[in-house]
Amino acid sequence: MDFLMSGLAACGACLFTNPLEVVKTRMQLQGELQAPGSYQRHYRNVFHAFITIGKVDGLAALQKGLAPALLYQFLMNGIRLGTYGLAEAKGYLHSADGTHSPIRSAAAGALAGVLGAYLGSPIYMVKTHLQAQAASEIAVGHQYKHQIFPPQSWKVALAAAMVSGIVVVLAMTPFDVVSTRLYNQPTDTQGKGLMYRGVLDALLQTARTEGIFGMYKGIGASYFRLGPHTILSLFFWDQLRFLYSTYTK
Repeated sequence: MDFLMSGLAACGACLFTNPLEVVKTRMQLQGELQAPGSYQRHYRNVFHAFITIGKVDGLAALQKGLAPALLYQFLMNGIRLGTYGLAEAKGYLHSADGTHSPIRSAAAGALAGVLGAYLGSPIYMVKTHLQAQAASEIAVGHQYKHQIFPPQSWKVALAAAMVSGIVVVLAMTPFDVVSTRLYNQPTDTQGKGLMYRGVLDALLQTARTEGIFGMYKGIGASYFRLGPHTILSLFFWDQLRFLYSTYTK
């Protein structure tokens, strides 16, 4: 569960931070092995880079490399935090007398970090190649010509649906938990709930008593149920639109 929760949390954050990764990658490649002042600076600062990329490459370019970035975050953070959480649950972070051991914690954290970074490194390389791709007038560094999916491929819709499934689950699981509990609570003779007064009360009680993780109980099952549903819904929707546009021309 630690692996899944930490991986999904990292994926959720990645959706918002990936544009900064694109900007960071471009700025770090700018002027590679060239003396200062001997090359054209396409990106003067972070804000200028955002505007330049959005204007020349299009706003979608700010999310370049999102698919490998999500996979990288899920693997790296899932393995890193999941391994550390497993070591903590098994008691490996405590000394013989039961007290917390800083040395063991540091060793476990380092081992988990190395394992996550090692397994995630190939995916990070692909992410970097994709994020560096740019129009010729603002290109920096070596330009790889990778293309994950061909244009109009059903795989594009499939990948987009998988990403949206993660976002939906992260956003909706707390409300799904509350909905399940409201429907399942005992009632009095008038049909009034005996445990919760409403949605807000159920949210607050769950958060106070069970913590933030209590709000995400069953998230794994939710994704494996909602994920395929979202994927198939968006996939069929995209394919039906494509067929409609093809045969109505």
